[in-house]
Amino acid sequence: MIEITSNQQDNVLAFTAHGRVTGEDYESVLIPAIEAKLKEKPKIRLLYNFGSDFSGFEAKALWDDAKVGLQHPTAWEKIAVVSDNKWVVGATKVFRFIIPCPVKVFDTHQLVGATEWINS
Repeated sequence: MIEITSNQQDNVLAFTAHGRVTGEDYESVLIPAIEAKLKEKPKIRLLYNFGSDFSGFEAKALWDDAKVGLQHPTAWEKIAVVSDNKWVVGATKVFRFIIPCPVKVFDTHQLVGATEWINS
């Protein structure tokens, strides 16, 4: 499940992932929120928090995640990923070099710091 947790600034979207994230979660929550925000702002910042109960992605969710990035390659101003999940942290660190904006990874206990960074 993905939930919109808050918008700190007009150009910031914050999400939290719980349990197993599905393609339906992307198609009904994350993608519409991103598309709506991009109608208002040319560049957005994303805070993606993987909650302590996050257990993984369905293949469709991973595909939808890649599609969103590919469809909007210049839409991202900053991305903060908050997680203690080793494979999420590792994958983010590997792929952040192909994302054309600053991407920073934070441990779960650093959520406040991630929020401050994404809003600065």
